Amino acid sequence: MLKASNNLIKEIKKQKRENSYLLFLDNIKIIKDALASGLKPMYVFTCDENLLDFNSPEFESKAFLVDKHTIDQLSDSKTPQGVVCIVEYLPHVVEKPLTNFLVIDGLQDPGNVGTLIRTATACGFNYVYLIDSVRVNNSKLLRSSVGTLFTSSVMELTREEFKILAKKWNLTLLKADMDGQNIFNFTATEKIGVVIGNEGQGVSKEISELCQLAVSIPMKNNVESLNAAISGSIIMYEISKNSF
Repeated sequence: MLKASNNLIKEIKKQKRENSYLLFLDNIKIIKDALASGLKPMYVFTCDENLLDFNSPEFESKAFLVDKHTIDQLSDSKTPQGVVCIVEYLPHVVEKPLTNFLVIDGLQDPGNVGTLIRTATACGFNYVYLIDSVRVNNSKLLRSSVGTLFTSSVMELTREEFKILAKKWNLTLLKADMDGQNIFNFTATEKIGVVIGNEGQGVSKEISELCQLAVSIPMKNNVESLNAAISGSIIMYEISKNSF
């Protein structure tokens, strides 16, 4: 295994600040999922040679032994696992959905977005449109998606771009709304997109106007609302329950 020079570490830290297409993966399972999906490691740094099979061809001339302090600097986790793998993740080309899909509108909490991507993948909602939301390279989003980011088509675009495409593609969109139909009485009869809005304001006016359908989630004990990720998960599972 190679030893990392100080100049290399300085350059990597600079790239972390400046290059938004680089993912700094610091979770062993997520690293394996990323590589299994076809992403190629640019560099991998570790303070423990036994954490991965660093002798495998994919790591040839790319694996570097560093001290724990360097791992702490390169990782965004509070409890690093001792390895950081750097991969280049280019955004998916925006394409028309061929399955049920998820639209995330202005959601800024990376944990919620990562959880929604994970649930969408589990439910067969294989296309995720991130509209003016947290960036897909956010480290917390990566961890909360638990590798599913690499198996779904996750696309970033603006509200205006999505509005144009939704009309062009004649998309059927459904939003969560307190005055909507009870989700447990709703049956989807065609390919559908579930729209989840911002934590505070909900679905934006621009995207709301595109939605032909609305559903509500019944709640007891005067509870008025649920976490965005939980709401989206309930709706997606209910829509896809007969497809498992």
